[in-house]
Amino acid sequence: AKALVRRAIDRDARDDADDVPLDDVVATLRAIDDDLRALRAAILDARSSAFADGARARAALLTRHGEATARARALEEDARERRARGASTLEPGLFLVATPIGNLEDVTLRALRVLRDADAVLAEDTRRTKQLMRAYDIATPLVSYHAHNEAKRRESVLGRLASGAALALVSDAGMPTVNDPGADLAARAAAMGVRVFPVPGPSAVLAAIAGAGLPTDEFTFIGFPPPKSSQRAKRFKSFARNKATLIMFVPPHKLIGTLEDAHAALGDRRCSVCRELTKVHEEFWRSTLSEARAEFERRAPRGEITLVIEGYDDDQPALVSDEDDDDDNSAPSSSNVEDAVRSLLEDGASPSDASRRVAKELGVRRRETYGVAQRLSEELKKR
Repeated sequence: AKALVRRAIDRDARDDADDVPLDDVVATLRAIDDDLRALRAAILDARSSAFADGARARAALLTRHGEATARARALEEDARERRARGASTLEPGLFLVATPIGNLEDVTLRALRVLRDADAVLAEDTRRTKQLMRAYDIATPLVSYHAHNEAKRRESVLGRLASGAALALVSDAGMPTVNDPGADLAARAAAMGVRVFPVPGPSAVLAAIAGAGLPTDEFTFIGFPPPKSSQRAKRFKSFARNKATLIMFVPPHKLIGTLEDAHAALGDRRCSVCRELTKVHEEFWRSTLSEARAEFERRAPRGEITLVIEGYDDDQPALVSDEDDDDDNSAPSSSNVEDAVRSLLEDGASPSDASRRVAKELGVRRRETYGVAQRLSEELKKR
């Protein structure tokens, strides 16, 4: 601007003809300067407004995403204060709380409230339960309660219940007491006059029957079939003319043998191999018992399996022998134990968990399976 003014003055000094007056030049420059100042102010205002809008949008997004966590923390703080004052929000009694069978999002709101407000949580596997409680910011004290210490701890737990405590019982997954520890505790508590509250939720049995594609109007859950082939065959024969759909839990290393025995006792019925329910690799493999055997001989079965078998159909005679096979009272061989433990370790189970599950499934002592699990775990690490 100054340079333009100087040039205008120089021209005015040299020429006395038709040059533009200096006052007009200065006025024009001042008008341009005012316009530039106004434009800069408008840009700054726009930037400030955009920043404010962005900040508000980010704050709203964080609020929405953090809402559940904030509510959970507030509830936990409230529960801690109530526990500190000795004022539980729950009625005294034993709460049987169903927990997710794979997907942590399947837990119910009531289950979370009970786990938060209970005086303590009795857990079959404290490590598994800690994962669930950590995910929902729950800090209720955990007490280990499983098949190996159930008899020792039952009396002390019943004593707490008799004194008015509100205790929650959970299993590894699904509904406690159903094919899991705690059934005896619930029965004893009820016999003492202590209230027992079921808190229903996720169930592998119901998830399997719902997705298997087989009749659902009548079904029978038989838990884990016997570990020995002759006992399994005898068990299946007892259902040969039962029209209800059969549901059972099968360890992966027992699937082929179970399919063989079911085929021999029941005929080539439709079935569904329900694997890793609610987890990332969930699978419903639907066909017949013979085709299922061929399929899982081709690819080794993995993960937790629920087997669903079609009930008796009048058009297809059951394959029932008049004479039952003699019971096989021999103990499982060391190779059977080793194969079972190896299968679970390869599926990602810890040595402790693998030894516990194999001991339960094969009916052997855990100390016999734990050493095998430790040795195989070290071998797998070296691969």
